[in-house]
Formats: sequence, structure tokens, C-alpha cells
Amino acid sequence: MTLHSSRRSDRRNVAIVAHVDHGKTTLVNAMLTQAGVFGDHGDVVDRVMDSGDLEKEKGITILAKNTSISYSGPSTDEPIIINVIDTPGHADFGGEVERGLSMVDGVVLLVDSSEGPLPQTRFVLRKALAAQKPVILVVNKTDRADARIEHVLDEAQDLLLGLASDLAEEVEDFDADVVLDVPVVYAAAKAGRASLDRPADGSAPDNEDLEPLFSTILEHIPAPAYNDDGVLQAHVTNLDASPFLGRLALLRIYGGTLHKGQQVAWVHSDGEIATAKVSELLETKGLERVPATHASAGDIVAIAGIPEISIGDTITDLDDPRPMPGITIDDPAISMTIGINTSPLAGREKNTKVTARQVKDRLDQELVGNVSLQVLPTERPDSWEVQGRGELALAILVEQMRREGFELTVGKPQVVTRMVDGKMHEPIEHMTIDVPEEHLGAVTQLMASRRGTMETMANHGTGWVRMEFKVPARGLIGFRTRFLTETRGTGIANSLSAGTAPWAGSIEFRTSGSLVADRAGVVTPFAMINLQERGAFFVQPTSEVYEGQIVGENSRADDMDVNITKEKKLTNMRAASSDTFENLVPPRTLTLEESLEFANQDECVEVTPGTVRIRKVILDQKERQKSQSRSRKNNS
Repeated sequence: MTLHSSRRSDRRNVAIVAHVDHGKTTLVNAMLTQAGVFGDHGDVVDRVMDSGDLEKEKGITILAKNTSISYSGPSTDEPIIINVIDTPGHADFGGEVERGLSMVDGVVLLVDSSEGPLPQTRFVLRKALAAQKPVILVVNKTDRADARIEHVLDEAQDLLLGLASDLAEEVEDFDADVVLDVPVVYAAAKAGRASLDRPADGSAPDNEDLEPLFSTILEHIPAPAYNDDGVLQAHVTNLDASPFLGRLALLRIYGGTLHKGQQVAWVHSDGEIATAKVSELLETKGLERVPATHASAGDIVAIAGIPEISIGDTITDLDDPRPMPGITIDDPAISMTIGINTSPLAGREKNTKVTARQVKDRLDQELVGNVSLQVLPTERPDSWEVQGRGELALAILVEQMRREGFELTVGKPQVVTRMVDGKMHEPIEHMTIDVPEEHLGAVTQLMASRRGTMETMANHGTGWVRMEFKVPARGLIGFRTRFLTETRGTGIANSLSAGTAPWAGSIEFRTSGSLVADRAGVVTPFAMINLQERGAFFVQPTSEVYEGQIVGENSRADDMDVNITKEKKLTNMRAASSDTFENLVPPRTLTLEESLEFANQDECVEVTPGTVRIRKVILDQKERQKSQSRSRKNNS
């Protein structure tokens, strides 16, 4: 598509991008507040853009969302609409970032004043520069006690120059000089303050509001360009749903005018063209979508009336259809098998969804709005291989299905391998780790056992050390729990895809075995007290178990079949301690993510709305032993 010189001066479309927990959603909250979106008496909700239950619980953004701010401050004579896209900061949700960047004309990049640029910072910045979008650098949280603003600014500029140098060789007509003129704003988003003057470390900006940020956006983010021949062109970049209107398509208009009730050409991502009618047109004002009669080039709007519309489709003129290029997404790196619940306790809970058709329909529904996900068939008709960006993204999908009432069997995450020149290649991650100095040796040893290769190590003189590794994505499955244990919860680890490399060899994921129930029944405290020296338990007394269920972690490397339902023999002799269980060590309660990390290669996770259990893939003890014998013979 060739855009002419016409620009819409009353609009700005910008994405807020950053690493996890660097303050994107908090900054959007402050911008909405100062623009008067909440009103004089409205309740200001903290992190209002994180509207999903999982987003609120985990404190991270999962889905890219847009809001609209009407700015009428001292930097302009007439009101200007600033469409803001709040994007996730976790690399596993990179597909959301790529969609967000496709809707905007510029990027506001946040960097924490203490942590500096991290892997996701590099990822989103590279995407923005490759798309030749202008960047505004915001050094956020300047009021942190451990802020090191000058050093972080140097690191961010080094990152900009490094990426510009790389992209100059890869992208045609790339203007590397643009990165030399990146404006810098210093902010404390939680306090709602920003300044163009660098404050002292640990202090808030001298300005009392976000006016410097608004003025920088108006000055450096270009107004939306459009083709001035009047031909309608709109690109579908996201999907939503309404209980009254059905599926909503969020789109950016690049040319022409779109009217409510208009007959349009709907171009599928595969090139097929169909006729459709826009039954409803909605524009965003603040946090709400309101009906509109028409929208013009540069607007970001939602339409209803096309039930099968998908991300990447084009809405264009019936008489002169002009399809737009599809949205390119990086390949998935991690896969897991998701199928129906096949345990003996399946279907015990009320109103759950247990059939293969229900599970498949839900996975197909997820494919509509999640462009970074792939669902492939397996040898079994009741299970499917789901591929995504990372372990967290797939765990979020399973958790959402669980809350919707599904019962599932989920396999241990695996990497997606590829054959390159006749050799097997696997995904590689660029891992950045920040730890206190006393945990340096433990983390180095842990990464070495995961086939990690250290690239750089730096000590900023604050008692913390930053290390960067190249490690197979396979080595990071189940890494988080071990890492937090080794660093006593103080370490910070972040990773980013770094392409593929030849298979690195075997990796030992777990040094401990499993305690496996050898029969069905009810867990007794008597049995747990007698077995607790063998390891740590995952089940509570009086809970129901079945043969093949993992009831605990063995202190030794091999698996152990145990009778955790054994009852005490009744006698006519009385003892003072016969009915006391103070010596019973409280069991560990594993979350879904922890269960997926703990599960071994021959184990899987049973997920129901009320319970998460770990089990052996082969439940029968004798059949499991036969399978292990066959695999040992094949490997010998």
C-alpha cells in the first residue's frame, strides 16, 4: 500500500511498550487520569487497563488493549485524540505486541530507571525500528531508591545503536540516523509526573504532571497518513466479543471513510473476497466503546456484523478492493498436548465440560483471536498438540479453560524442533539474570546444568550481578522454581527468543523422583506420617487418589510406589499419642504452572475447575514397568 502525503492532524496513534513490570499500564492509568477520563468524582481504578481476572491476579498484561485520550492541553490549540495501545511486557505474549505495533505510527518505550533495558525491551524495540516507527524513550520510576538514571540512559542508547546497526544490514532503506534523535522523557508514572530534564537518582521529575510526555508525543509521533483518493482500506488487528453484537473486529482505517450499515468487500487473509455489511460501528472514548455513524482514515474502531472475520483480514471498497498484507508472527517455540480428562476421577465435578468436541471447539475459538498459537492433530482423536511462544502463554490458556469449566489432561511442555540441513535444531533463548552476589555460584551451576553458555557478566557495584546466557528453550522448562529456590526468591530472570541452534544434547530436568499412589482410595494421616521421611507430599489428608497419581516428591532420584491410603489397625490398647497428628508436615499445594514444571517426561497434569493433579501417563503399575523395560531395551 502506498500512502500519499495527506495526514490527519487531529489524531495520534501510539503504542506503550516495555519489559514486564516497567510501568506501562500504570503510565496509561496516569495519562487517562490527567486527561479527565475518570471525571471529577469517578473512582480511579489501579491498572484499569488490566481488566481480565488473570491479569489482575498475576499483575501482568496478557492482551493488548486500546484506549482513547482526548488531549486539549497547552501544546495544542484544538483537541487531539491520542489512541493508546497498552501491550504485554512478557515475551510469551509477543504476538500481542506485534499486533499492537501494526496499529500505530510510533512507540513510547519505557525503561526502568534501575533495571535498565531487559530482553523484552530489545524485542519490542527491534520490532518498532524494523517497522520504521519513531520511538520516544521514557526512563520510568526515577524515584526508585536504587535508580541509576545516567547508566540506564547509556544502556538504552547503546541498545538503540546496536539494533540500528543490525537492521541497517537486514532492512532495505533503513534510516539508521533516526535513532540518534530519539527524544528522552523522565517519568515517575505512579506519581503522574514527567519532565524533559533529568532528575537526580531516586527523586521524582521536577514537573508536577505529564504535560512534557503529551507534548513530546504530539511533536515526535507523526499524524496518521492515508491515501487521499478516498478508497476504503481498513486492517483487522484484533478481535473482541459483545454479548449483544457478537464478534467485534478492531481495525485501523488507512484510507477512505467507513459508515455504519455500509456494504464492504471483506478480504480474507488467503485472498478470498466476500461481500459483508457493517451492522454496527463503535469508536473508543476513554475506556468505553460508543456507537458512531462513520469513521475516517487514522481512526481505530470496532465493527460488528461479520461473524467469521479474523485477524489479518481487510475491509475495503466493493468497487475497488485493495487487500493489505497479513500480520507476520514469529514461529512458536514450545508445545504441549491438551486433551480430555482420562483419569478415573473424570466427570466427578458438577457442570464440567469433558467431551472431546467441547475441548476442540474451545481451542478453535482461541485460534481466532490468538495469532501466535497453533493447534495440530495427534495420533489420538481426543488430544491435540498446542504450540505457542512460551510455557507461560500455554499455561495461561489452560488456566482460562479451567476457569470456564473444562476438564483436561495436559502433557509436559516440549520444544518445537526443526530440521535444518539434515540436522535437528531447537529454539534458543537469550536469558538475562539479576541476582545478589552471594547467589552467583549457585545460578552459574544451575545454568550450566541446563546447557546455558554465559555471554556477559557485569557488576554495577550495588551488590547485584547481571549475567546474560544463551540457553536452549528446553532447558528453561521447569527452570523458574529451581531458580527461585536457589536464589531464595530474590533472583530476577527474563528470557527472549534468540533463533535456533543445533540440538545441545540431553538435559537433566529433575534430580528427584515421584511418590506414586499404588492403589485407589482416601489419603490417611497415618500413612502420610509413616511415609513423610521419604519426601514431600502434594495431597491433603482425606483427599481421594487413584493408582498412578503423583502424591509427592521422592527425596531420591527414582520413583517410588507407595500406599498412601493405609489405615491404622484398630486395637483395644490405648496410647496417649494415638490420635494426634502434630508431627505431620503440611503438604505443598502446587499451582498449575508449578505442576507443569514439576511433571517428568512420563507424567502429565490433570486439570479440573476444582483440582490440579499430577499423574503418570500410564496409570497401571505393571503396564508402566513393562513400558519402562521396553524403552530401556530400545535405548541400549
